[in-house]
Amino acid sequence: MNHALNRRDFVKTVTGMVAVTALSAVPEKCPAEQGATKKGKLMYTLPPLPYPKDALAPVISSETIDFHYGKHHQTYVDNLNKMVPGTEFDSLSVEQIVLKAPAGPVFNNAAQAWNHTFYWNGLTPKGGGEPTGALADGINKAFGTFAGFKEAFSKAAVSQFGSGWAWLVRKKDGSLAVVQTGNAGNPMTAGDTPLWTCDVWEHAYYIDYRNARAKYVDQFWGLVNWEFVSGNLPK
Repeated sequence: MNHALNRRDFVKTVTGMVAVTALSAVPEKCPAEQGATKKGKLMYTLPPLPYPKDALAPVISSETIDFHYGKHHQTYVDNLNKMVPGTEFDSLSVEQIVLKAPAGPVFNNAAQAWNHTFYWNGLTPKGGGEPTGALADGINKAFGTFAGFKEAFSKAAVSQFGSGWAWLVRKKDGSLAVVQTGNAGNPMTAGDTPLWTCDVWEHAYYIDYRNARAKYVDQFWGLVNWEFVSGNLPK
């Protein structure tokens, strides 16, 4: 089963699962980090990858997936299940926590859980090439050419100081832009709509590329799921 969804389905699923009674209406293909219940309480769960763990090799090895997805991503989800019960965030979806929580441990783990799910869905073993349609038009308007966009995005990913993320976003005025966020930062907190992201925490690439972040970013373009990215454009 292909579990990759566009962001509209992603958001619909995330915001819908805020109570036990709402769970029965959740779409089958669920990319969000919640859905299980325990003694009537909402529990956050690690969503399945939208492809086999070796499908992104050689760009991203199965060993990296084991650590990045199986350990790091899982830890963020586990931490939410420890931190959220009994707090004001107890019945909220991951996205709602990202938008509501102040800076600190709850925000960090919710945002990292959300960011990683979005990251995995933005990749596909049959990816690469260039986008078409409205996404291509928006990129050309904002960056002049696809090559201009690729250069700007790669620069943002490589130059992000320390850990963080590079994003393609849609601004409130409808224009597209490349932005950086440090650590667990998420552009939704600034009112932007995420379309695609590249994780530049070292755990995303160190096993395969050691400290050569630029090489990882260069190879990363061969995995872009343009169908997913296009689907994240608001209609």
